[in-house]
Order: sequence, then C-alpha cells, then structure tokens
Amino acid sequence: MIEVRNLTRIFRTYKKQPGFWGGVKGLFKREFEETAAAKDISFDIAEGEFVGFLGPNGAGKTTTLKMLAGLIYPTSGTARVAGFEPKKRENAYRRLFALVLGQKNQLWWDLPAIESFLLLRHIYGISEAQYKETLAELVSLLGVEAKLNVMVRELSLGERMKMELIAALLHRPRVLFLDEPTIGLDVISQKAVRNFLRAYNRKYRVTILLTSHYMADIQELCERVIVINKGKKIYDGSLDRLEAGSGTRKKIIKFIPQDPAAFPVTWTSQHGTATRSDEGQFTLSVPTDAVIAVSQEILTAGPVADITIEDIPLEDVIAELFATA
Repeated sequence: MIEVRNLTRIFRTYKKQPGFWGGVKGLFKREFEETAAAKDISFDIAEGEFVGFLGPNGAGKTTTLKMLAGLIYPTSGTARVAGFEPKKRENAYRRLFALVLGQKNQLWWDLPAIESFLLLRHIYGISEAQYKETLAELVSLLGVEAKLNVMVRELSLGERMKMELIAALLHRPRVLFLDEPTIGLDVISQKAVRNFLRAYNRKYRVTILLTSHYMADIQELCERVIVINKGKKIYDGSLDRLEAGSGTRKKIIKFIPQDPAAFPVTWTSQHGTATRSDEGQFTLSVPTDAVIAVSQEILTAGPVADITIEDIPLEDVIAELFATA
C-alpha cells in the first residue's frame, strides 16, 4: 500500500547575524544552512498494517508524513501510496487518505462539529446515505452522540480529538496518517482513542502509520515499528524484536529490605549494582538469564519486604537505540 524509496527532504534556512548590523549585512551577503529532515528513508507497508513511526523531536516523522500526504515535496527519492505519487496531489489520491495532526485542527472552531462534517460531506462528494451510515457508526464507536451540536471550542481536548478522527474518516479512507493523536489527552481519553483505532483497523483493514511519544499507544496498537533519528531510518521490524534486541535485560524493582540497616546505600551482586532511592527501594538491571540467581542473592543477603521483576520499559529501549544510532 505504501512504498517509500530513498525519500529525502532538505530544508534551507537563512542564518541571520544578531543585531541591527547583522540585518544590514544580510542584505548584501546571506548565509544559509541546510538541514536534512528526512534522509534516504525507505520502507514498505502492506495493506491493513498498523505501523508505529518513532523518533525524537526533530527526527523527521511529521515531515515524512507530510510528504506522504503531498503537503511537502521531497527533495529527492520517491513515494507511492496505493499506486499514486503524493507529490502530484491528484484528487483521486486525496480522497484515498486522511491525515490527522494532533496539534492542528481541521474543524471550524466556532461551529458545532456536525457543521464541519456536513461541509466535508460536500467536499468529498459523499452520498447522503453513506454519510449518515458512516457518521452514525463513528459517533457510536467514539461515544460522542451528545456533543455533535456543541461548539468545537467548548469541547474538551479528548472530545475534540474524537471529532477530528470522525472528520478524517467520514470519506472512508484506505490510508490513515496519524501524528500524535493522543497528545495531551488524559488516560481515559487515550484509552478510548486507542480502542477505537484498534477496532477500526481490524474491521476495515485501513493502513495506518502512527507517530506518538506515548509508548502505550505503540505497544497496544502496533506489531511493527519504524524508528528514525536525525532524518535516517535506524530500525524497521517487529516490536518484539526491538525489545528483545535491547540487551535482553530486565529490571528488578521494588526490592525493599525488611531491615534497611542490613543493606548499604548501594548493593552489588555478581551481575550488577543496585541503586537505592530515598524511600529505601533498590533498583537493579540484570541479564534475563541471571534474574533467578540475582533474586537468590538478594534473599540470601537478608529478608525483604517486597521484590518485583519487570521487563525494561519500552521508553528505555527506544532511548538506548537513539543514543547508539
């Protein structure tokens, strides 16, 4: 469904010298700086896949999505979505995809959401029967029946994002680009949006490319992730392989001794050193195959009030990947 080959986008920015005379000098001689927001990115996404697109701020995620949506032209390389070249901005292609930017609104701020939906119906040429059927389904799935006639500016952030998703899906796109759709939402709203996206993807096999800084979004929705850093792709594969490739380490947390005096500020085992928090909790990272041995060491050292073993957080795995890229 999506084919990207050596996609590159270079931005050229003017470097102004500080002060009044710096501005005067710029009238005669200007210095420019080139920044590669995306550099030789290549990947394929099959129909119906739900793929996470990860990277730190400024890595080029949004730039790549905008190139796939035809909003930005690539400097070099090619992209095809369902056989179309996004940069040509053909009407047939624009009816095929939807782009949702978590920090941008497409709904009219001073009108009820239903008014914007009616406008979109005419823009996309949706028949009345299809419009009513699609709207009823989306509104029911997202539970916003009572909010359709409320001014958009009076909706909560979570309610506005739900309305944005409805607006994006009214024309039943085959491809959905999501740029941080859960940014700023509370836990309940995040969960509702994730449940909706999962159900919609499974029912209609919509191809979804999702960027998010919330790892819960990625873990619950995506089996595959593409990671970019400084404009370059540094990983493309399953989420399980990414987590397993992080040194296969686990964390022993909430290791709290019954007698704090029996343990020093730091405690060292054969496989690493545990650090102690102000609350008396020790934290130790060890290889997976050493978890049992280290647990036995801890219990031999003295009685403990609590000990818990958890996988290393995905955030730490991603941060380690960025640091080594």
